[in-house]
Formats: sequence, C-alpha cells, structure tokens
Amino acid sequence: MADTKAPSAPNPAPGRAGREGAARSVLLRKARELSLVPALLVLLILGSFLNDAFFTETNLISILSASASLAMVVLAESLVLISGKFDLSLESVVGIAPAFGALLVLPATGAGFGTELPTGVAMLAILVVGALLGTFNGLLVVKLQLNAFIVTLAMLIVLRGLLVGATKGKTLFDMPDAFFSLATTTFLRIPLSVWLAAIAFVVAGVMLRYHRWGRSLYAVGGNVEAARAAGIRVDRVRLAVYVVAGVLASVGGIMYTGYVGAIGANQGQNMIFTVFAAAVIGGISLDGGKGTMFGAVTGVLLLGVVNNMLQLAQVPAHWIQAIYGGIILLALVIARVTTGRAQD
Repeated sequence: MADTKAPSAPNPAPGRAGREGAARSVLLRKARELSLVPALLVLLILGSFLNDAFFTETNLISILSASASLAMVVLAESLVLISGKFDLSLESVVGIAPAFGALLVLPATGAGFGTELPTGVAMLAILVVGALLGTFNGLLVVKLQLNAFIVTLAMLIVLRGLLVGATKGKTLFDMPDAFFSLATTTFLRIPLSVWLAAIAFVVAGVMLRYHRWGRSLYAVGGNVEAARAAGIRVDRVRLAVYVVAGVLASVGGIMYTGYVGAIGANQGQNMIFTVFAAAVIGGISLDGGKGTMFGAVTGVLLLGVVNNMLQLAQVPAHWIQAIYGGIILLALVIARVTTGRAQD
C-alpha cells in the first residue's frame, strides 16, 4: 500500500534562529546606544530658543569643560559596572587624591603638611593614591568577597572624613599651576581636560571592543561561571578594573580642581548620584556585562547640557535637583520607547 502521508516541511537551516536572534540583539544594542541622541538634539534645539547665548562657542566649550571631570568618573564607574560590581567611593577619590597631592606641596602656613615636595612628585602621588584606593577596594571585594555596595559605601564615608580631617575643613588655594593646567591650558580653544576625557573614552571603547581584556570584562559581568569555564581569570580582571577606576577618578579630581580653582573639603560630594545617572541613562547595565562607551559619553553630554540650560534659565538652586531628576526619568522613558526593550 502506498504511503499517503504528506511530506513534512523542511526544517529551517541549522542555527538560523540563533543567527537571527543574535542579529536582533545587535540591532537592539545599537538602538540603545543611539537612544539618547534624539533627546540630546531636542535639548540643544530647546536651549537655542531658551537663551541666545546657548549656541555660542564660549558656552558650548563651557559645557564640555564642566563635563570633563564628570566624564572621567563616569568612565571609571562604567568599567566597574560592566564587570558586574559597584564603586560608590569614586566621588571621594575625586576629593582625597588631589587634596593629598596639594597637601604635599603646600607649606604648613598654607594648610599643607609642610613637606613642600616638588610638583611632579605631588602629581604622581595623586595617581598613586587613586591606584592604591582602587586596589584596596578591589582586595576587599574580590579577594575577601565582601559586598561591593557596602564596602565602597563605607570607603566613601571614610575618605570623606579623611578629606575633611586632612584639610581641617579648609579650602586649599595657591597650589602650583600644574594642578590647574588641564582645565586652563587649551588646544584649538578647547581645554586639555576635554581632550584627555575624549581620548580616554576612545581608548576604553577600543579596548572593550577589540582587546582581550575588554572582552573578558563583558564576559565576567555577564556570567562569572561561564567566564571561569572559558579560562578567564575573573579575580584578576575585577581587581584590575578597580585599580583603573581609582586612577581615572583621581585624574577626574585633578580636572575638577582645575575647573574650580581650588580644593574644598567637600570636593566631589554627591557626585556619585550624577555619575550613576549618566552611566545608567547611557545604557550601562547595573547587572553587569552590558553597555558601551558611546552610550556613557552621551549620558554625560545630556546631563551637561541640562545643567547648563538650567543655569542659563536662572532656575533657583532649590528647584534644580527636582528638574534634574525629572529630566533623567524622561531620558530613560525615551530610551525605553526607542529601543522597545525593558531596561535592566
């Protein structure tokens, strides 16, 4: 008897669904990177109507200058977040690292330690302080396996107290010109701090995309056990990222010092909230393993433009925080709508 069963439809090519899923994932990721660009363009247009001075060269450079130190700390925090951890203490590193360098060069009569070391040694000490603090945080979190959130929160408080104690609550002035040169020296009319921040983001972006260490960072943040199974030295990667973050935050502290023109006992205070806001609205996942440097820098620029617009509009200081938070929420909504994807 002949077989009357209809032939079954051919199966899709092996791996086709997987390839389509991967392509869709890439498109969504690209959309997430670019999701803040429309919001940024809208703010730029709105700013031009708000104040005639907004689109002047001086004001645009001012936005970039004011955002440079924030950008360095956002870069530092973004790398830690991609690895699947936190570092809340970075805002205190912004204060304590340059303050320590300043105290080394200032005479005792200028509230310094009285050592009056050469400026070059003090500048190197600032970077060393950042690296040591990052190493200490990394050892507690990675080696002792303590909770990163609690450890770095405690360090934030400790370093804040040390800064106030070391400076005796005073504002430090009269430092050597090297403490201000990143903010005051210009190239093509743009401060060196802006150029340095841009270069740092480009280097970090290239490392994350093409270098083995950058790919390991994503792997560790995405799935620790899978990363270990793939032969990645998870502890080494996470410890390294804490050290790098500490150095980047100390450089951000130097930039902030140059922009302000002094070092206050509260330098960097509450900066971490803005840092997390810029990173998260820029697409850096709090769960680790996701995010790009382009998204992070877009978040920095958006917040910089918002802050500048509020200042030009002469909004009272007590309203700025509420408006700031509202715009951050709006940016998140825009990002959600443009990507059609739930945020982590």
